[in-house]
Amino acid sequence: MGCCQSSFLRVSVSQENASNDNNYLHQSQNHHPSHPANGIDPASAASGGFCGFTEFSLADLKAATNSFSPEFIVSESGEKAPNVVYKGRLQNQDNRTWIAVKKFTKLAWPDPQQFAVEALGVGKFKHKRLANLIGYCCDGDERLLVAEYMPNDTLAKHLFHWENQTIEWALRLRVALYIAEALDYCSSGGCPLYHDLNAYRVLFDENGDPRLSCFGLMKNSRDGKSYSTNLAYTPPEYLRNGRVTPESVIFSFGTVLLDLLSGKHIPPSHALDMIRGKNILLLMDSHLEGNFSTEEATVVFDLASECLQYEPRERPNTKDLVATLAPLQNKPDVPSYVMLGIPKHEEASPTPQHPLSPMGDACSRMDLTAIHQILVMTHYKDDEGTNELSFQEWTQQMKDMLEARKRGDVAFRDKDFKTAIECYSQFIDVGTMISPTVYARRSLCHLLCDQPDAALRDAMQAQCVYPEWSTAFYMQAVALAKLDMHNDAADMLNEAAMLEEKRQRGGKGS
Repeated sequence: MGCCQSSFLRVSVSQENASNDNNYLHQSQNHHPSHPANGIDPASAASGGFCGFTEFSLADLKAATNSFSPEFIVSESGEKAPNVVYKGRLQNQDNRTWIAVKKFTKLAWPDPQQFAVEALGVGKFKHKRLANLIGYCCDGDERLLVAEYMPNDTLAKHLFHWENQTIEWALRLRVALYIAEALDYCSSGGCPLYHDLNAYRVLFDENGDPRLSCFGLMKNSRDGKSYSTNLAYTPPEYLRNGRVTPESVIFSFGTVLLDLLSGKHIPPSHALDMIRGKNILLLMDSHLEGNFSTEEATVVFDLASECLQYEPRERPNTKDLVATLAPLQNKPDVPSYVMLGIPKHEEASPTPQHPLSPMGDACSRMDLTAIHQILVMTHYKDDEGTNELSFQEWTQQMKDMLEARKRGDVAFRDKDFKTAIECYSQFIDVGTMISPTVYARRSLCHLLCDQPDAALRDAMQAQCVYPEWSTAFYMQAVALAKLDMHNDAADMLNEAAMLEEKRQRGGKGS
């Protein structure tokens, strides 16, 4: 690891059958950035455990998917699908995140540069309503997309092939709104085309929240068709000229609304007959057993009718969809996992894969008092070798700097943490002598003063000074946990424990 780069800051990364985009694309989002009321904020849309978009090596993806084992296939059509989707898990020590990998046929994108440009174009879109694209791979004839992994199946599975319970009305309304928000976000960001939107493209994340698969933002091949489902569900203008337009996406959204209303995959022509007759009850899913608002269903029914208009110009736009569906949300405070009937997702506890020292144990428990006692007892023994000072550097300024550190040490011992921060800052600002211990101590002071961002910066600076110092990683773990970035905190805790093991085997560490 480079001395000024913690694993927290590393850039991680990294359709002929629409059903290939299966459920299993992930977020898991450890924390959501703030969004405005309508949920569409491109500036703050990035989410999840990945902070960038990068090209994976084929070796990375083979390791993640057990060499693309059939056991890892999550495409609805299995190995028969033209573009198979696998689940996988990254194997490097810093990131054990689950991913979904879409493997294209070898001739789908003959030009690797064109594939990379298309993938990068999709990768710039990051939003909490999308199962986001996090990377890609071009290696020889291989063309692969890598996305977040969604563990709780597709809308098609929950509507058409459910086992224990169908999804309730309130969650169906939430699905409609969230997918409308995803489409509006993409459209507002300059990507109004979505290829082959249907119930297989809607995925449920670990919290049970519906997300729109990113795979539909990119065609299956350079010259591939944009629609692969039965022609009965295809926008009429696509049948006429073979072109996808923003209005075509709205038509497909209308077919998803029909799925949500009926619980069945009804061809629009059949549903339109019911719509013309205003026969709402005949269209509604009988498995709801009447547990829905007829007034709300009528609004969705009318919106579906507008989306399915034969003339594209008569269909609503994505903002109209959001504006119509937002007021219908009738259980805004009930988590999606409750309505979906799945257990609550718990963040992985930062349990290390390696044995912990007393410092590691204190950090894993976020016991700031115990960390303080350990840092007081350790004193400056870990600073040995980090500074080589000449006789000429022992100036009055040097004496003043050491006096500031001494005052900081007294304040730190006496738990006067604000004074300790001031004194340690005077020592650091002079810059003649660099001490990882001072950074670690000031990091703890910031934590005890409820300043986790500043604490994280200091812990990272301690790592810059002493790249193999486990204490620097432990302090980053505590700061990350305070910032609710628990997966990253667990990674840091493991990395610190590994450094301690290395030290016990004779390497340098603390």
